[in-house]
Amino acid sequence: MTSTTSPASTTRAVTGRLAAPVVLALFMAAVLVPFASLLLASLQPAGAPLTGFALPDGLHFENFSRAWSAAGFGTLLRSSVVIALCVVPAAVVCATLAGYALATLEVPGRGRLYAYLLLGLSIPTEGTIIPLYYDMRALGLTNTVPGLALAEIGAFMPFGVFWMRAHFATMPRSLIEAARLDGASSWATLWRILLPSSRPAVTTLGVLYFVWSWNQFLLPLILIQDPARRTAPAGLGFFTGQYGVDVPLLAAATLIVIAPVVLVYLFFQRHFISGVLSGALKG
Repeated sequence: MTSTTSPASTTRAVTGRLAAPVVLALFMAAVLVPFASLLLASLQPAGAPLTGFALPDGLHFENFSRAWSAAGFGTLLRSSVVIALCVVPAAVVCATLAGYALATLEVPGRGRLYAYLLLGLSIPTEGTIIPLYYDMRALGLTNTVPGLALAEIGAFMPFGVFWMRAHFATMPRSLIEAARLDGASSWATLWRILLPSSRPAVTTLGVLYFVWSWNQFLLPLILIQDPARRTAPAGLGFFTGQYGVDVPLLAAATLIVIAPVVLVYLFFQRHFISGVLSGALKG
């Protein structure tokens, strides 16, 4: 007895096999083409008019050195690194502790508290920047690293608590109950039982926090007026106003600013992808 396959089913099978590679190729092109265009623009002669996606006439790497010295990126990048080092660890720790408490502990009013935190996801930063500035000024925290770090931690906390609470809520309750029966405290349960298997989720949150802190533009622009304390994106904004007609120089400056974000993502990409996929599957 022989089985026959209809042309329609064969076509559907071939289409199904080709759909995923085609979609992935489209997404890859959507990501790589802008980077390639930016890189090619940065290698053009300084001041050259650009009309589109064009190959450079020679490799003019001096644009990077000119942009670095003209914008003072040494100071700007150092300020961004200091802010990120203050924000990311503190925000990850606070979000992890809050998510663990809201997911596993009998916190009084935790439902209302969680709903209050989720409101932060719907409030744009632009709507809070004016009262935030006056509050920071009253406390003497404007134009300071601690003031900007506290503002970013507060802005990032709603998503972090949501992310970590969702992660801890999907972990087996038997692990927590077994630890409690063995006499483990809440801290020991978190540190010894839950965190070792939560590394992808914590790493993903840390990478997201670093990207958000590094790319933050409005908060540093409002809270930091000292040019020596500006972050890289804020400095790039002022640099754009001064060299708006020199596209190769602007492209080189932009690549300098985004390079640390790309490097951090490439270094943590396995943990990041694992954490995102784990959250999607559990969700």
